[in-house]
Amino acid sequence: MEKKTKIGWLYLIAALFVAVSLFFVVKKNTYLFFALPVVLGVLLLYIFSLDKVLLLTAFCVPLSVNLDALDSGLAISLPAEPLLMGILVLFVAKMLYDGRYDRSIARHPIAIVIYCMFAWMAITTITSELPVVSLKFILSRLWFVIPAFFLCAILFKNPKNIDRFVWFYMASLCIVCVYTIIHHAQYGFDGDSAHWVMTPFYNDHTAYGAALAIYLILALTYVFVPGINRGKRLMIIGIVALLSLALMLSNCRAAWVSMVAAMGVLVCVLLRIKFRWVATIVVVLAGLFFAFQNQIIDALEKNNQDASGDLVENIQSITNISTDASNLERINRWQSAFRLFNERPVFGWGPGTYQFVYAPFQMSKEKTIISTNAGDGGNAHSEYFGPLAEQGIVGSLLVVVLVVVTVYCGLTTYKRCKNKKAKVLVLGSTLAFISYFVHGFLNNFMDTDKLAVPVWSLAALIAAIDVFYADKDEFEATSSDMTEDKQL
Repeated sequence: MEKKTKIGWLYLIAALFVAVSLFFVVKKNTYLFFALPVVLGVLLLYIFSLDKVLLLTAFCVPLSVNLDALDSGLAISLPAEPLLMGILVLFVAKMLYDGRYDRSIARHPIAIVIYCMFAWMAITTITSELPVVSLKFILSRLWFVIPAFFLCAILFKNPKNIDRFVWFYMASLCIVCVYTIIHHAQYGFDGDSAHWVMTPFYNDHTAYGAALAIYLILALTYVFVPGINRGKRLMIIGIVALLSLALMLSNCRAAWVSMVAAMGVLVCVLLRIKFRWVATIVVVLAGLFFAFQNQIIDALEKNNQDASGDLVENIQSITNISTDASNLERINRWQSAFRLFNERPVFGWGPGTYQFVYAPFQMSKEKTIISTNAGDGGNAHSEYFGPLAEQGIVGSLLVVVLVVVTVYCGLTTYKRCKNKKAKVLVLGSTLAFISYFVHGFLNNFMDTDKLAVPVWSLAALIAAIDVFYADKDEFEATSSDMTEDKQL
């Protein structure tokens, strides 16, 4: 009887759901009620299996769609950001309830840099020109960093979850690539259409290109991961070909540069050139640039090759600062950021405020055909100069410290790793991380889920392998790790 009663209740609930759904369709002309089972399913995952919510989020990020112009004035990416918000709320509740978190991750150098970044953001929010905007910025950064770094670092304690997380994101990114290439083909692979054919999934070709560069490096990494059978390796090679084609057609010159930089670091690693020598060369080159910047700028101004649909001409246009509107607008934003910094060098104007305050700091001679008098065109186009304007010299230096510490941890972990798969994965992750922050000289997307989730999860992967597996011969979870994975 008990079994029959349960079946009866199941039929009754199903009948009620169908009846209520039909009512909303007929009377209210809405189909939203049909989403209720999906919503309930996700809520159950939050309660019983948060690790699966993280994997679901990885899959949803590339396919999420931005909804701008909400009544609250806060843009949101659906469904990724609500999923991330939910993870943040649960994490905070868990910390308040039992206060337990893996101390080895909590005390990792990358985590310490993150604490410093948030502490300085909090200070500069107090002094912000627009405190409400800065507070929203910190909250949005929290729901990126906590799930993608602090929870992913625990998720990656089980190495199988590293593969799952990477390939869940990769699978949906491939869907976006196929959609974009087909959409682009309808316009004859025109250079201008390359800037927007990836909408509504990515807002422009630069964010799309940055994601492609990261995951092309990770896909290439998996080609060399040991223990993969021939069929899977051929499939990975096919994905590498798809991502390569998508990157070439993206017309994103910054992404191409970032790939070259990552490959340069790879050569240095394979030739066993010491980190301090690479750092010295970078510092010397930076010094030479500032010492001879006038001569360099004069030489660059002689290049008048604009971006076009031709690959060679696009490469030539990378250094065009005389007629290329995209390059000139980037310089306009940077110059505005420097003027903002000169006005408030210590605390800056407040996190997230650049786009609201830079308009008066533009100079008419530096404006381009894509500049706006209202200064509502977006951010500073740099992961380094944006924080310089918004959080002062300390904010910008903390970004540099984050990059240096993460890359250093990645390369030293690579040298320490005894297991070949762990060694290959941590090197690939470090190169992918480098590719983004080279790209970050020319664009900034860490305030969006599209790049924040991949970048912070790369840092989490490096930290997890460093803490849990660098000194082990085996790269597999113990029974206690599996139990912790289920309880996540």
